[in-house]
Amino acid sequence: MTIQDRKRRESTGPVIEVEFSMTDSTYPFVAATQDGTCTVELAKMVPRTGGQYAEFFNMSGTRPEQILDLTASYDTLEVSLLREYEDGGLFEFVASGDCPAYTLAELGALPREVIAVDGEGRIVAEISHSHESSAIIERFLDENPDAKLVSKRERDSFSPIFTRSAFQQVLHSKLTDRQREVLQAAYNAGYYDWPREATGKDVAEDLGITSATFSEHIHTAERKLLTVLFSEPCED
Repeated sequence: MTIQDRKRRESTGPVIEVEFSMTDSTYPFVAATQDGTCTVELAKMVPRTGGQYAEFFNMSGTRPEQILDLTASYDTLEVSLLREYEDGGLFEFVASGDCPAYTLAELGALPREVIAVDGEGRIVAEISHSHESSAIIERFLDENPDAKLVSKRERDSFSPIFTRSAFQQVLHSKLTDRQREVLQAAYNAGYYDWPREATGKDVAEDLGITSATFSEHIHTAERKLLTVLFSEPCED
């Protein structure tokens, strides 16, 4: 039975939404806003192979080179400018540490909102009913002493990763046939589920390609898709 033929687990219970605030300037998204002119907002966060996560941030009120200089000293961050605006840009952060959103993801929570203004950061994440939310919160606060739990509430279900109309709008116009095939296979296999049901290696084996080829296609497809979705107006 192929990965695509497996029955994907459905979320049948509620999720816990938690919100944290923090002012620790060792985190780049907080440090970038301390001068009072820059605003940092997470557009989307997606898993990558090798225990990494790609975080796409919109930053306004700053010059892109300032962000690149600020993040250059972090060994656990790979930062690239995807699109430059008049007063900012869309950045991709490939994180393997030094990031509270990364920590939450590794603990089993799904970061949905990350925003920083005037030197204060805020993170909203969702925790599946299959995880112990209190344990995740406790471990996150232990690892991030500066963080404060602002709220904890129950919701009916997870927020969607992509809006269907926006996704369909760019899927066929921006991606190659091969990129669409790999992206669809990854989605069907549960690569984008949280927690993840299939690794990049699993999907690659099912497609009959190497892990390196899978990574190349999936990263290119994600970058094209997310750059369009969060840089240009889309009809919902």
